[in-house]
Amino acid sequence: MRMRTVLIQTDTAVAADLKPGETATFGRGSDDVPVDIVVADRAVSRLAGRIQAVEDYWLISNLSARRTYVIENPEGGGEFVKVPPLRMGMPVPFEISRVILPAEHGTTGFLVFAPEHVFGTAETVSSSSSGAATQGVFPLDRSAKYFLVLVALCEARLHDPSSTVVPTVPQLIERLEGHELTRSGVNFHIDYLARTKLRVKQPDGSGKADWQRAALINLALRFDLVTDADLRLLP
Repeated sequence: MRMRTVLIQTDTAVAADLKPGETATFGRGSDDVPVDIVVADRAVSRLAGRIQAVEDYWLISNLSARRTYVIENPEGGGEFVKVPPLRMGMPVPFEISRVILPAEHGTTGFLVFAPEHVFGTAETVSSSSSGAATQGVFPLDRSAKYFLVLVALCEARLHDPSSTVVPTVPQLIERLEGHELTRSGVNFHIDYLARTKLRVKQPDGSGKADWQRAALINLALRFDLVTDADLRLLP
């Protein structure tokens, strides 16, 4: 049977286990402002927010009038959503989430585990269907060397979604040691990915030399063209 509760976990223990419809408050708390999940940091409001369990997702309310919160997907390629001040009942789509709050020295927060999401089965298109076939997009060959270069580009972001690292060509050559890649070879694969396979476009006014590599990382991770499972391809 699938788990139907929302678990909230701090660094030390499970802080709450919510059934659909139940709520839990979080914040620094005090004697006259009790909270269910204590975030012991002087920069966090006494009553910072509230979480409500639904079915296979949850809602968050930001009770701070000044601070924006961030909810990050630790399993995604840098996916996150912002919760602006006084935003009430915002749905969170991630199965596993890290709620990040501004703190006295950086950030603090906790994890939220939603019930496993429900997925349907793909419908088989009848051979008698009329009309043109749907055109494929992003046709990537996972056995090709260009895909290996793409995985190496995305590696840092897959390990840490908040990473801003864009590997340089020499770093890619070093990371893929043993695959006999030269500077011109890596540049060819990057250009081939950018122009032919993923068709990324240079942002207006961007004069940075790494725009192609940065755009490839963003697109590949946004559409799950590269995932954690692909890291096994790296040496």
